[in-house]
Amino acid sequence: MPRQAAAPRRPRRRHPRAGVALVAGLSVVVLVVVGFVVMAQITYPAERDPVQQVAADSAVHTSWSYGDVVMTPTGDSTGTGLVFLAGAKVDPLAYADKLSGLVEAGTTVVIVRPVLNFAIFEFRPFSAFTALAPDVTDWFVGGHSLGGVKACQYASDDAVSGLILFGSYCAGDIADLGKPVLSISASNDGLSTPAKIEASKADLPADTEFVVIEGANHAQFGDYGMQPGDGTSTVSDTTVKDELTAALVRFIRN
Repeated sequence: MPRQAAAPRRPRRRHPRAGVALVAGLSVVVLVVVGFVVMAQITYPAERDPVQQVAADSAVHTSWSYGDVVMTPTGDSTGTGLVFLAGAKVDPLAYADKLSGLVEAGTTVVIVRPVLNFAIFEFRPFSAFTALAPDVTDWFVGGHSLGGVKACQYASDDAVSGLILFGSYCAGDIADLGKPVLSISASNDGLSTPAKIEASKADLPADTEFVVIEGANHAQFGDYGMQPGDGTSTVSDTTVKDELTAALVRFIRN
């Protein structure tokens, strides 16, 4: 007696909701990433007048390399250099004028535009920045705000002679760094407040030099306008620049 043909199996139906949920989830992730990247490119622009002053300064030669700013003295060089990391979403050129006095005194300055304009995403080795000024023999590292946090991480590099912080503090303990540290803060800083600077002192070496610029606020470490949440300044940008220059030159020469 002939066998009856087996009934064909019905194909399994994929649950449509699972596919829709997966696509929706991926879409949200893509939108968040794209939104962040776009947002990160909206920076605090450098104010025009201070940048023009640097461009007209015959004692300073300024050049650009893939977004990083390199400032070298046109006169005698001391052989020293400072790699300086910009604060979050701040145009590196915004620091050019405030650091130009140091360059006039003979120190080369490399102002770094961090990856995605956030120093926490910076992955390049310290040597990537020092390569922009190969004639420098003695390097320091520094940064403003979030840039200073990243500078603390670079401070242990063998090529670094010292650490400089502008309105910033380290995210971890570097008390045993074994290198000189200069912390410059502002009395009217509404972001890296005096209380935060005080609370973070224990994370720095015991011989750290602390300088407070009275009347200055967070944004005055650069020239990029007002910053939300910042305090009110009661001192001129010229005074801030003069005090920064004096502290930097003294620290690096010593």
